[in-house]
Amino acid sequence: MNSLVDNEQLWWYVARSGGITALVLSGLAVIWGLVLSTKVMDGTPTPKWLLSMHRWLGGLTVSFTAVHIVALVADSYVHFGFAEIFIPFASEWKPGAVAWGIISMYLLIAVQGSSLLMKRLPRKWWRAIHLSSWFLFWTGVVHGATAGTDATNPIYVLLVGTITLLITWLTALRILASRRSRPRVNGRTMHPAKVVR
Repeated sequence: MNSLVDNEQLWWYVARSGGITALVLSGLAVIWGLVLSTKVMDGTPTPKWLLSMHRWLGGLTVSFTAVHIVALVADSYVHFGFAEIFIPFASEWKPGAVAWGIISMYLLIAVQGSSLLMKRLPRKWWRAIHLSSWFLFWTGVVHGATAGTDATNPIYVLLVGTITLLITWLTALRILASRRSRPRVNGRTMHPAKVVR
């Protein structure tokens, strides 16, 4: 009897662990991207290594998101079919919370797709799409907090809280660095593109 219950709950455990792992990996990918763009590590490790790690973490995020989705479909406790997985608010189970996860999935597809097509896309487009990885992490946090059954687990809270603080700190550094790098004309900060040479 116990083994039957365990087998019935297996996909639910896989879905939960896959979702948590995907969220953590997406946060780490954002952290690595911010470390790369802020140059906060001052050349150690090398930018090439940071970029490779950033891409590897992004690929792992896709893999564990797929694990999360497949396990949700395989689990028999709550029905997740095509509509529930791909259409926001189609799920009868916590529609708002699930919608945040669907938004995260689409942002992940956009970010990873733009990375694969980086050499074919205009730099401005790629940059705009790639910056949505920041929103991807936050929509994942909201999804985990509202849909996840582990949202109050102290280990989960500590892990996601630490990643959130790091991302917030690195984002502030990135904003400050970009403001400092803009030239000043008559005491006003100018966008580099607006400066007449």
